[in-house]
Amino acid sequence: MLGNLYIISAPSGAGKTSLVGKLLDRDLLVRVSISTTTRSIRPGEKHGVNYFFVNESEFKAQVSSGEFLEYAQVFDNFYGTTKASVDQQLAAGQDVILEIDWQGAQQVRKLYPNAYSIFIMPPSIEELDRRLNGRGTDSTDVIARRMQDAVSEMQHYPEFDYVVINDDFDAALHQLHAIFVANRLKLDQQQARHGALFDTLIKHS
Repeated sequence: MLGNLYIISAPSGAGKTSLVGKLLDRDLLVRVSISTTTRSIRPGEKHGVNYFFVNESEFKAQVSSGEFLEYAQVFDNFYGTTKASVDQQLAAGQDVILEIDWQGAQQVRKLYPNAYSIFIMPPSIEELDRRLNGRGTDSTDVIARRMQDAVSEMQHYPEFDYVVINDDFDAALHQLHAIFVANRLKLDQQQARHGALFDTLIKHS
């Protein structure tokens, strides 16, 4: 039985990382694919846990050898997802999340047409601006650039299967988890899990 592949995208400040983190705590069948990046490691992060951290030369070598399922440049850094790591987790029956932008989503859909895609939206531009400024880690210029990029990113929401508006965090988390649960209840998924049971019930009907 194969797990389901999920693409989750959002503009910076929409709360995607927090929602996915809580989803992982709630659902043991869900995993996040570990991306490879050229950006610097941040305090508290670990290589092979949060990201695979490489320099730009190493990243481009992996691109040349065709290892990436998708890759893109975000701001001044490169991010990518290796196909081997995703296939391994799917084969083990895990639902795998790819946290990527709309460009990466387009690349993945070509290779995995059955992947589900989810876009996380902020409740308003004003709230998005408040969240970005509330981080206290970026300069005014960086925040302005992130806001501009966020507007551009949100224009691609119609390309996604599901949209979750992160206004109330708990409600948004419930909606996000409901997508994963509902897709496991589809006929093909249930037959893969419980085919023997169904056969037994039908024989005794």
